[in-house]
Amino acid sequence: MGNCNTCVRPDTTTEDIEEHQTKNKKSKNHKKSNPYSEDYPYHQTTTNNRSSLAPIRVLKDSSVSLSHCPRISDKYILGRELGRGEFGITFLCTDRETRESLACKSISKRKLRTAVDIEDVRREVAIMSTLPEHPNIVKLKATYEDYENVHLVMELCEGGELFDRIVARGHYSERAAAHVARTIAEVVRMCHANGVMHRDLKPENFLFANKKENSALKAIDFGLSVFFRPGERFSEIVGSPYYMAPEVLKRNYGPEVDVWSAGVILYILLCGVPPFWAESEQGVALAILRGAIDFKREPWPQISENAKSLVRQMLEPDPSKRLNAQQVLKHPWLQNAKKAPNVPLGDVVRARLKQFSVMNRFKKRALRVSIKRIAVTISSNSDHCHRLKQINLLRTCLFQLNAVGNCGTLIC
Repeated sequence: MGNCNTCVRPDTTTEDIEEHQTKNKKSKNHKKSNPYSEDYPYHQTTTNNRSSLAPIRVLKDSSVSLSHCPRISDKYILGRELGRGEFGITFLCTDRETRESLACKSISKRKLRTAVDIEDVRREVAIMSTLPEHPNIVKLKATYEDYENVHLVMELCEGGELFDRIVARGHYSERAAAHVARTIAEVVRMCHANGVMHRDLKPENFLFANKKENSALKAIDFGLSVFFRPGERFSEIVGSPYYMAPEVLKRNYGPEVDVWSAGVILYILLCGVPPFWAESEQGVALAILRGAIDFKREPWPQISENAKSLVRQMLEPDPSKRLNAQQVLKHPWLQNAKKAPNVPLGDVVRARLKQFSVMNRFKKRALRVSIKRIAVTISSNSDHCHRLKQINLLRTCLFQLNAVGNCGTLIC
């Protein structure tokens, strides 16, 4: 599942945030009981009576009851925890027969609090199952469901994040950036060719398969992705602020948003900072809507005109004039990527990339601490007005945490 539902319109209000985070779900007065909460009748039954009240199935294959479903432990050995996200925990797992190391994302049913949450998991599984096998897209190996969790078994990507690999390298050039940009554009092309709009492309959602120098770069997170039909328009504001296309903020968009996001990543790869920058989400939104791109700061004067041309065409504010993924791949700069300048972009770019990555991690840690403290306050305070204030503060923190982005591992 995605954990990044941000709304960064300049006129964002608490109501907007609430609307966006719940994805237009029904009002609280019309909510049904959470089928996975402790007080739901199913969970009050004994183990022997479990079958008398069937729980809602998350995965749609309901031909076999949960008590007769294959168990994940029959096929895989679950090992150490790799990390955790909003809805679950990712474990290292090993295939009992082949001894292959994989990742298992276990999503707690009790944290799927609405029908929308359940549908999000179903859609993520459907999308990952629909996409054909591709060297740059993480492969979903198997799915399991029991009474407490939904388990997604996937390829293990243990080579680290994109920016971390760049910073660690002693040599980083325009040619290297072109190679990464081509990989990302190929992922977008593959998604769009199969009727999938990613909606959350960002560096954190790309991991290297292993630590080898020639390791494949893979897209790992499809939690916010949706199926689309030609000409279909969407209005839901999702994604991460730095990478949002202007039409997302205007609530009228299609698959062109993925090319914009890829263009933002390319800009960062070449100079180390986002093209649209501000201290607040609202400021970032205003910068995106203004659309002014800076090609004057270092190292842009040394960057080839072909590279700048591609960035401009990917960050075209009018989606009807923006390049599509196939056109991006046919651009001269990517067609001749092996001939792109191999001159180091300089320590300043690597330093900026490191600073940008560290800043995101620091913000996430700080916000998670705040969220835990607020949650404790809410649970221990009986004053209704104070609880409402704390709940609104919690929503704001969750909104900001989502704005920073995912964790960059197979847990989000």
